[in-house]
Amino acid sequence: MLKYQEVKKTKRRFLALTGLTVNEFEKLLPAFERTYERKYPSNKTVDGKERQRKVGGGGESELKSYEDKLLLALVYQKSYPLQELIGLVFDLSQGRVNYWLHRLLPVLKDTLNELDLLPERDGAKFARHERGRGKKAPLIIDGVDRRRQRPKDEEKQQLHYSGKKKLIVIKTS
Repeated sequence: MLKYQEVKKTKRRFLALTGLTVNEFEKLLPAFERTYERKYPSNKTVDGKERQRKVGGGGESELKSYEDKLLLALVYQKSYPLQELIGLVFDLSQGRVNYWLHRLLPVLKDTLNELDLLPERDGAKFARHERGRGKKAPLIIDGVDRRRQRPKDEEKQQLHYSGKKKLIVIKTS
């Protein structure tokens, strides 16, 4: 079973599995714990109702520590494997993996949002956001070559020639 305490010993493997260094993971962990406790308080059931029994009654959780919970969410986010594969790696059934992912991914998203680490999806907002941070962000404009019909006129052919593989294209960005 994949456990945080074992995986963190090999820094290269940890980075490959999660996309984070151990230090970055440990900085993210306290915020993840706070968000998890806020979303799923220990005095309430999964459905949000008041508990009738003491905390700890019932079966034991497969993912006991917050480290293992965050590890599962990050491994899934990094590589998007089948839930069956995640289950094999974390020693869970596919159904339990589905349960944990539906429980943990919203917590991870809220945590990243709270820490202002979510990527900006709107280009105009991104530029304003980066200016607000006080540093200039390098902007990258990605261009795409779209094929077009070869013009009969020699000058127009030269104008639209891409310089590779005899393609006549329109540049779009």
